[in-house]
Amino acid sequence: MGLVGVQENGNGEMGLSSLPLGSKNKYRRMNSELREDYDDASRQKHQEDRNNSTRKYVLACAVFASLNSVLLGYDVGVMSGAIIFIQEDLKITEVQEEVLVGILSIVSLFGSLAGGRTSDAIGRKWTMALAAVIFQIGAVIMTLSPSFEVLMIGRLLAGIGIGFGVMIAPVYIAEISPTIARGSLTSFPEVFINFGILLGYVSNYAFSGLPAHINWRIMLAVGILPSVFIGFALFVIPESPRWLVIQNRVEEARSVLQKTNDSEKEVEERLAEIQVAAGTADVENHEEKAVWRELLSPSPSVCRMLVTGFGIQCFQQITGIDATVYYSPEIFKDAGVEGNTNLLAATVAVGVTKTAFILVAIFLIDKLGRKPLLYVSTIGMTICLFSLGLSLSLLGQGQVGIALSILSVCGNVAFFSVGIGPICWVLTTEIFPLRLRSQAAALGAVGNRVCSGLVAMSFLSVSRAISVAGVFFIFSAISALAVLFVYTFVPETKGKSLEQIELLFKDKHEWNGSEVEMGDVENLVQKEQGSEVEMGDAENLVQKE
Repeated sequence: MGLVGVQENGNGEMGLSSLPLGSKNKYRRMNSELREDYDDASRQKHQEDRNNSTRKYVLACAVFASLNSVLLGYDVGVMSGAIIFIQEDLKITEVQEEVLVGILSIVSLFGSLAGGRTSDAIGRKWTMALAAVIFQIGAVIMTLSPSFEVLMIGRLLAGIGIGFGVMIAPVYIAEISPTIARGSLTSFPEVFINFGILLGYVSNYAFSGLPAHINWRIMLAVGILPSVFIGFALFVIPESPRWLVIQNRVEEARSVLQKTNDSEKEVEERLAEIQVAAGTADVENHEEKAVWRELLSPSPSVCRMLVTGFGIQCFQQITGIDATVYYSPEIFKDAGVEGNTNLLAATVAVGVTKTAFILVAIFLIDKLGRKPLLYVSTIGMTICLFSLGLSLSLLGQGQVGIALSILSVCGNVAFFSVGIGPICWVLTTEIFPLRLRSQAAALGAVGNRVCSGLVAMSFLSVSRAISVAGVFFIFSAISALAVLFVYTFVPETKGKSLEQIELLFKDKHEWNGSEVEMGDVENLVQKEQGSEVEMGDAENLVQKE
């Protein structure tokens, strides 16, 4: 029976010998599979570790690069309260008050204009350092100033420093961020502006009880502290990889991209895109077509970029956000709030609201997209500004009027922070090609600062002529125009690389939301087809094996 059994399996010797061989082969296969599973798990863990490391590194770079924006925010916030005590201490006139408040925005345009060329010459990183140094000098002069004239000198220097900083931070972050998180990270400067405004309001409230000739000096001196941290940041953050490629420092650029992207494939793709863009810029340089010459005599696609970028920057300010922030004590006083302490406490509520809602924008900007948030923002601002005008003109100074005025101001800054506040900077850094990015972003920042200065320097005079309520009715009408501007001129840029966004403006038929969305669908289909091809390749490979 046993012999028959062996013979049924073939030759006895062969059958016996085949069992161990089969067993050995089986165990080898199991060991091989175990090793492969272990290798897969190890590779997956290594990739997860790299992803976490990349996210933390890019986040740290965005935070440190945004510290300059705290300076602008702090100045805006602190001056709204400090001006009350400066007026009392230095006995300045209302016109001098307007000039002192608004001149910083006007002067900062010179810093922004110089910042574009400076950042191309010495790099994005060291331009941020220069901004901090200039602001520090101005802040020290303002703190020690014995007169209005000396205070103005410090204010001018601080404005130039802020102009450098407000222009370069979004450009740097956009150039160093991976595509999937660029919107959120490029919003960081606006987050830090809001954080600075809140710090300024809190500083006003904290030091308001001190004598008038001391408290405003301490308020301004506290603004020096953020710029000190910028010095430490320079030892952490790298230079922009796009600037490094322009300088033919390709290996350094690759090293930076390896720290800011999740995979080697993505690193090489980003580097190739940047090199193509930089190569195009080199060709145009050989053709002696200067950047500013191209901006002043733009091609149709560049003209569309300028309309979108410059327009959104101007609308951010002419809807009156700086008037709301700088002169919130004046607005609340007109609404019926009494006492400096109560006025400053109300402004703290505005600062908290503005800062809280910018965090909402960070979480939503790369999920919902730029354009939907802009719609929510501009429509909401229109309603709140109109409501503020109604409460100031019809409800008088009773409790209901005060409550509605505070609610309207807080609602306005909340809608601003959710959309047009951060997104205008995101768009300005996204839509321009590499060869134009820094100068075009500088031009957008100039428009932003000029509009900010004009609003800040004219608010008190215009409100005396047509009432505070009348001014906010005008702001409401302008905000309604901003809704129309967004619908007509702003494309959706979510999920696209900086180099891909440039292509959106090449064809005027793609310069609107619906066409862009169709393009997104086509890209998605192509990606799905690509994934199907990859699956087919994998199946063919298995069959071959």
